[in-house]
Amino acid sequence: MEDKINKLIEKIKSHFENDFSGHDWDHIIRVLNNAKYIQSKEGGNLEIVILGALLHDISDHKMNGGILNHGGVIAKEILVELNYSVEIIDQVVALVDNISFKGALVEDKKISLEQQIVQDADRLDAIGAIGIARTFAFGGNKNRPIYQASVEPTLHDTFEDYAVSKSHTINHFYEKLLLLKDRFNTETGKELAKERHQVMEAFLNQFFKEIELK
Repeated sequence: MEDKINKLIEKIKSHFENDFSGHDWDHIIRVLNNAKYIQSKEGGNLEIVILGALLHDISDHKMNGGILNHGGVIAKEILVELNYSVEIIDQVVALVDNISFKGALVEDKKISLEQQIVQDADRLDAIGAIGIARTFAFGGNKNRPIYQASVEPTLHDTFEDYAVSKSHTINHFYEKLLLLKDRFNTETGKELAKERHQVMEAFLNQFFKEIELK
């Protein structure tokens, strides 16, 4: 397994190294480490978890020009080239296609324990101090304002609407990040999310306190 994983890393690392939107190689490694830790507590197939963590952002709509539901296609091409079995490929493709947050009012699909583990691992990196940093990196990368008081958050009910939203960065906390605490799958993920959620709440309290200063 290790030899194939190393080949996969060699193949995809350059895809993420020059990203400045918060979806860089360091993000992939943090998700991988989160996923391996959660798997050590929750069980599941470690190989599928590792592959899913490494490939979960391989063609995310936020970085591929807006093509929706394309990650599984690219993941399959890569895994076929590396001679993975059909069984493994099918599991990883299903994981990649169903990991992303698709809108506040869009229900998450729970495909497998492995998918739930990698989803939790990815969501951990979206919240807390790292999540705050990544959120503003993404907003700056996409030329979005930090805050516009006149623009209220929207709780999107379709993936299509969520994907094309270009609201200010502070709205992202209310449209996604603060909602994640109640959408973790595993007990380990839920426990790890608590402190990170509190960090975001404290940040927002301080942000609005400073804005209100006259």
